[in-house]
Amino acid sequence: MQIEFILIYFIVPICLEGCCVGNHQKKRTGPQRGITNQHFRIVEGENVMIPCAGTGECREGNKGTSFKCGETFIAEAKLSGNYTCLTGGSKVLFHLQVVENTSLPCFHPDESSKLLLISAGGEIPCPGRTCINNTDMKWYKNRSAISEQSRASCEKNGLLYLCQVSHLDGGVYFCDRQIVEQGVKWTFRRAVNINVITHYTASGPPRIVNPDDNMTEEVELGQSHTLICKVHFPSEINTSADVRWYINYGGKLDNNTVLQMEKPQQKKWILEELEVTRRAILEEVNQQHLNNTYTCIASNTVGVSRATIKLKKKIQVKWPSLVGYPIVCFLLVAWLGVVLHVKQLELQLFYRSHFQHGTHDGEGKEFDVFLSYVWSPPSQEVWEGGTLSSQSRSDTNEKAACLSSMDPPNTVEGKGTQTPLEVLLPQVIEQRWGYRLCLLERDILPGGAYTNDVVQTIQRSHMLICLLSADYFYDSNAVFVLESGIQALLQNSTPKLLLIWTSRGSSSLNQPDSPLPTLVQRALKVLPSLNWNSRKPTEATCRFWKSLRKAMPDHRVKLFSPIND
Repeated sequence: MQIEFILIYFIVPICLEGCCVGNHQKKRTGPQRGITNQHFRIVEGENVMIPCAGTGECREGNKGTSFKCGETFIAEAKLSGNYTCLTGGSKVLFHLQVVENTSLPCFHPDESSKLLLISAGGEIPCPGRTCINNTDMKWYKNRSAISEQSRASCEKNGLLYLCQVSHLDGGVYFCDRQIVEQGVKWTFRRAVNINVITHYTASGPPRIVNPDDNMTEEVELGQSHTLICKVHFPSEINTSADVRWYINYGGKLDNNTVLQMEKPQQKKWILEELEVTRRAILEEVNQQHLNNTYTCIASNTVGVSRATIKLKKKIQVKWPSLVGYPIVCFLLVAWLGVVLHVKQLELQLFYRSHFQHGTHDGEGKEFDVFLSYVWSPPSQEVWEGGTLSSQSRSDTNEKAACLSSMDPPNTVEGKGTQTPLEVLLPQVIEQRWGYRLCLLERDILPGGAYTNDVVQTIQRSHMLICLLSADYFYDSNAVFVLESGIQALLQNSTPKLLLIWTSRGSSSLNQPDSPLPTLVQRALKVLPSLNWNSRKPTEATCRFWKSLRKAMPDHRVKLFSPIND
């Protein structure tokens, strides 16, 4: 047997070499598309695919049967008839004739399938080629002609020669020959299923995937238990896979008996391997079963593999008595109360800042937004996407629309000037969006008490925005503004509070020399915030401005009319 495989492996490619090198047929086009009438004769029980331009549904007028051209289906006798197909906006008539396989002059079921060896040459015979005229034969794989594919192959005398088989060559092949009867030209189509394998014989012993050797499985006494053995066998033509379960009495391997098993279950080739699963059922587990071991033995023509397991009693989880349930519930409620008490401030701030902002009707409010920041010297980490330079105008329409509606104007047009966020925010909020903005250095008269001015300004504003940077937390006046805004939020739900973390700050917060007030530290964890990073691309910058616009107050102070909305 081995000599035959060697001869096939070496001699067949030599015989086919001349064909593959010098005997290619001219490329032939597939069945013409758009022809009014086409006649196909197919064999019952075989795979078939009627070619057409695209994929369309074909219906038979009288019987109401249908199929989809361009898709593979099983030929049935009831499908014989005349079909009208609508494909690609055109109408095509198909005359389909299904013949019984027993009526063929020389029918051999094994001709409808064939195995090919990877990396070797192979031939695919057209079914019935020994008793038909093999002239004008055409081969197809799925919907495309083999002669149109860029691969080393040729067609001769009803045979399709593949010079070197690869894993892509598996699938359904069709051979067509033309028959003329009573002036009508029929296409007689036969199908061959090709499976590609790596070896004619197994390349090695089986591999047990489950269970692992010397493992332990838990069982419940008095209940049934299923032993499962899953094995992968290397591919081979004539499968010699065998899987069995044995019980070893007293744990002795030489004192064993075959267990009662279910039929083995096989799956298709998985990664060039055949998966076999076999189960043995212990109807009722008793103490004696715990003293034995169980072995799964898998074998093929190359070798044997085994895995032995042991059973142990499953430990039942004992629930606490009825007396323990009230204690557990009390401890749970007490723990929940402690957590709520500790996190009361964060929960209150979270609720008021995210879900409750008062009426915002504008009565008694002088400013829309109170902006708090600490001016930092310009650095390399400045806004790089906020200029409407000549380069920005070459972006896509979507980016341009975002820049025109959300991004701030450029102070030096066309020169790529990089603008800090401390300058951008007033430009966008006040000049573009039309909100009444309050800046301490601009809108608060000098000479007053700083603390009173800050508290009163917050009370007269709909919203407080704090631009947090590394320098912000080192400035006691800025921290006082933030703390006052938090106090106002706790006392009155009307003002909104928004934090903007810049690339020069961090939401993880590096503590300054003077620790921040506890109230501020706890509030920073739950207050609404946005992140600004000058090094982010234009899309991220656009998302920042959209999020900021969405967070702004719904009503504006009537002293200002909006410029851009």
